[in-house]
Amino acid sequence: MNATPTPWNRGPLSAYDCETTGTVPAEDRIVSAALVRPDGSVLRWLSDVDGVEIPAAATAVHHISTEYARAHGRPAKQVVEEIADAVAGELSAGRAALVVMNAPFDLGMLNAECARHGVPTVADRIGSLGPIIDPLVIDRAADKYRKGRRNLESLAAHYGVKLTDAHTADADAQAALDVARAIAEKHPDVQVPAWLLHTWQIQWRAQWAAGFEAHLRRSGKPDATVDGSWPLPSGGAS
Repeated sequence: MNATPTPWNRGPLSAYDCETTGTVPAEDRIVSAALVRPDGSVLRWLSDVDGVEIPAAATAVHHISTEYARAHGRPAKQVVEEIADAVAGELSAGRAALVVMNAPFDLGMLNAECARHGVPTVADRIGSLGPIIDPLVIDRAADKYRKGRRNLESLAAHYGVKLTDAHTADADAQAALDVARAIAEKHPDVQVPAWLLHTWQIQWRAQWAAGFEAHLRRSGKPDATVDGSWPLPSGGAS
């Protein structure tokens, strides 16, 4: 008799988060990043962002200044190479599912940085990108009609997860992982094997985007578009 596949929340989980110079992957850079591994250890990176200025608005969020990054960060290409290699290592051979809050942003940023520096992406290294567990996508599907914001701080508060030092990569990665597990405990229907949930999330993100786009167009924005691609933004190879 075949063994019942392990639900994703009962298997090994890692988590990734990055802090950046802004919100446009084609233009902005990774400043810091962290990878929480299944054994609880944490890999941390700080980039010198190739001498790019970190805008004051970004520094106000993650508290890393241009001067600090230049003084303490390592070469951006080396950092990007190490991040992609570490994430690929966690995903390779089904070793662990990867929790990423709002995956199209963080993973899209990593892909853009790989392209910028001419290093292989995670998918280049292991043949695919996944399985990814995105608390934002899962929460929207599991609790569709709940009012209020769904950023990481809001989800942490809703699910009773401790989040200190918000907008530091290691704290956010750990909180995303804890929120993902809390969602699974509250909504048992999402307790399925990791690759099945990955497939569901592709569908859920597309459905949410279509609905949100329709809402915006009904609300006086007839040209509004919402990208429904997941776990990378449109144009990113999976």
